[in-house]
Amino acid sequence: MSVSWRRPRWLFGRRVARVLLWTVVLAAAAAVANMVGIHLVGGVAGWKRWLAATSGYFLVWRLCLYTATAYGWAWMRRRLLACEADAQARRCLVRSEIAGIVAIVALEASLLMQD
Repeated sequence: MSVSWRRPRWLFGRRVARVLLWTVVLAAAAAVANMVGIHLVGGVAGWKRWLAATSGYFLVWRLCLYTATAYGWAWMRRRLLACEADAQARRCLVRSEIAGIVAIVALEASLLMQD
């Protein structure tokens, strides 16, 4: 009797490969943008000064991004609850909302602690 290990389909599917590819592409683009920025301002010290000087613009950008995300979440929430109005779906949504808010607060707190 042989025991064979069955790999989960979701682990090696095309969707997961696309997500991983996009993650790598975005991380590489962010790294290149940082390297180009450091080169343009003359070094790491200049890059840090530029980031500190423009931090207000980045705050406005993040607030706009959070607003768009909240709008999209509210739209998706209404659609999901219209399709699945049971208590299980509501509990899952509440857990997801709490996790998302905790993640955003942790990110913003870590950004505030860097200053």
